[in-house]
Amino acid sequence: MSIYIYNSLTRKKEEFIPLHPPQVNIYTCGVTVYDESHIGHARSLYIFDVIRRYLKYRGFAVKFVRNITDIDDKIINRSKELKINWEGLVKKYIDRYYEDLEILGIQKGDDEPRATDNIPDMIKHIQGLIEKGYAYVTDSGVYFNVRKFKDYGRLSGQSIDQMQSGCRIEPDETKQDPLDFALWKISKPDEPSWPSPWGSGRPGWHIECSVMSEKFLKTETLDIHAGGRDLIFPHHENEIAQSQALTGKPFAKYWIHHGLLTINGQKMAKSLGNFVTIKDFIDKYKNVDLLKMFFLSTHYSHPIDYNEEKIDEAKKVLERILILMGKAGEKTRRNKSKEIGDIKNKFIIAMDDDFNTPQAIASIFDLVNMANKNIDDAGFVLTAKNTLRELLDIFGISLKIETKGLVITDEEIEAKVKEREEARSKKDYKVADKIRQELEKQGVIIEDTKDGTTWRRKL
Repeated sequence: MSIYIYNSLTRKKEEFIPLHPPQVNIYTCGVTVYDESHIGHARSLYIFDVIRRYLKYRGFAVKFVRNITDIDDKIINRSKELKINWEGLVKKYIDRYYEDLEILGIQKGDDEPRATDNIPDMIKHIQGLIEKGYAYVTDSGVYFNVRKFKDYGRLSGQSIDQMQSGCRIEPDETKQDPLDFALWKISKPDEPSWPSPWGSGRPGWHIECSVMSEKFLKTETLDIHAGGRDLIFPHHENEIAQSQALTGKPFAKYWIHHGLLTINGQKMAKSLGNFVTIKDFIDKYKNVDLLKMFFLSTHYSHPIDYNEEKIDEAKKVLERILILMGKAGEKTRRNKSKEIGDIKNKFIIAMDDDFNTPQAIASIFDLVNMANKNIDDAGFVLTAKNTLRELLDIFGISLKIETKGLVITDEEIEAKVKEREEARSKKDYKVADKIRQELEKQGVIIEDTKDGTTWRRKL
């Protein structure tokens, strides 16, 4: 079976054939470290982690690079606003970023290069563009001449004449064209700077991704370049131009873009009071699997709206899985491994179809339902559970519930359950009900089955 990916560059779904199989090179745009990471960042980080995990599951050798933008207008402005050194600001939020990755259970990239560690390589790339006639020097820096790159606008589907100045494109009287973008910016006296042939300054935002993707993935053409839909123009459009102008080769074979996240139908913004950081979510719900299941409920390419109703739906999905994991049968009556294999194949077919996680989750539900119908068949239930763990691992879902800071420990719950079972055996149902109620108040659900009593914590 082949994997098919919707390619933003060609605007169609294409069979995934990496340049040098089974090797797959993936580059994704990372965070700009000037503030806390929010749940919109979490969706991006998580989606591409799932794609990496799935490609590995399907036998590919994945090299994954995600950059860190540690010099940028936003960083400079924030450091001035807070009256702190920009390097101190960057260090603080890089540390917070890695804390968030750990909270989310997301693996680091094979490399996570920082822009400021690779400035000599960027200067060399810019020099090459100047020599080829694609860039020019002004008093304010070095700019890329977009009208000299004939394919400019292909990714975003716009002609140059249709384009207007977009995000991070600043008006500058020294530019030959308003659309020309900065490769190198001459720094003001109070701004961080590095020496260059064109004066002390710093790299433009776009150049870092072109340079670091080639450097750390050791290729001039990526298999996959990934990022948010909001980065298509100008960021990714500019990456293509400045990369292909120098190498003469396609910058990336496949472009994957995820949809954006809103909060109750609004764009997330601190000014609107709806800014939800990753730590805010975990502090409120105590469960990272809940956030992941929420993300999986919508195809990665579509927009997703964060609201309490959607979180409640995700909670119900997880609870159904957790309930099954707490059950077991005693006797093996028949082997239904073929049925389990069929469901597993449905999962793979869904994920092969442009990483269709909603359909993949539906197949997981099929497995849960089938296991519940055959709960007395211990062999089947065990195989179903192992298959569930295998598939959920692709999604980075551990089914662990945060117990830190809870009043009652697992050991204390087990002791209470045993005490309750003894009360029931003596037909002292009043005491048994009291223990059940006490545990419920502490977030523990008791379930009595013909095979004994099981318990689980509420999500």
